[in-house]
Amino acid sequence: LLGLRKGLGLFANLRPVRVVPALAAASPLREERAAGADVMIVRELTGGIYFGDRGRRDGEAHDTCVYTVAEIERIARTAFDSARSRSDMGTRGPKVTSVDKANVLETSRLWRETVTRVSTEFADVELEHVLVDNAAMQLVSEPSRFDVILTENMFGDILSDEAAMLTGSLGMLPSASLGEEGPGVFEPVHGSAPDIAGTGTANPLAMFLSIALMLRYGLDREHDAARVEAAVEAVLERGLRTPDLSWVESEQPPMSDIPAEVEVGTREMTDAVLEELMS
Repeated sequence: LLGLRKGLGLFANLRPVRVVPALAAASPLREERAAGADVMIVRELTGGIYFGDRGRRDGEAHDTCVYTVAEIERIARTAFDSARSRSDMGTRGPKVTSVDKANVLETSRLWRETVTRVSTEFADVELEHVLVDNAAMQLVSEPSRFDVILTENMFGDILSDEAAMLTGSLGMLPSASLGEEGPGVFEPVHGSAPDIAGTGTANPLAMFLSIALMLRYGLDREHDAARVEAAVEAVLERGLRTPDLSWVESEQPPMSDIPAEVEVGTREMTDAVLEELMS
């Protein structure tokens, strides 16, 4: 996967995290805390410690984190553009929260300096800088305060998986990996999940939502992207749940106004979304 990203020049990973009203009670957070969260995480994807020099020698190991000004500039512009487009679609903002560890790391100091300079090109977008440990805390204490989160490769990997749990399951999180031009890669964040292959328990909704991102960012078909997202939300509002989202066996079902939940398998959930799209 790292080779695919590098080979195609896919430097920008977009991970939208939105708490669907029907799933607010499925989040590990209290329902009133998770409700309303709608975050776009913009992660730099081809630099940093994942691609730096690494090795072992004489009982020591090293992993090197390197970022150039050009790498930071292009991902920062992606984040600011994303904040503008989200504002145009009617969400709050525009605001970018740049996450780093500038109190310790020199790469983060360069990151913060460069993002601050690029922000002058986007006077209509609010910018704040937050240290990564503080950002991790605020994602679970006040997730609705965030609009667009901009961060480097490793921090983005960790924070986006944390943010996924706001939705109730990693099975709800799509992603888009984009470059300057050419094809992108659109995939669920959870990966292939080989441990549950063939069991009928996989959640297909992140794949549907990844298709919506492909329609939006890869094919410029916003209307169709919105239709797919609406179909996913509709089946959840009907109470359908794959096992990772289900409260059927819970001793303490959530307080909610949505219909009684029905646990279904992968095929049934897929068919339900397709039926909504064709209705």
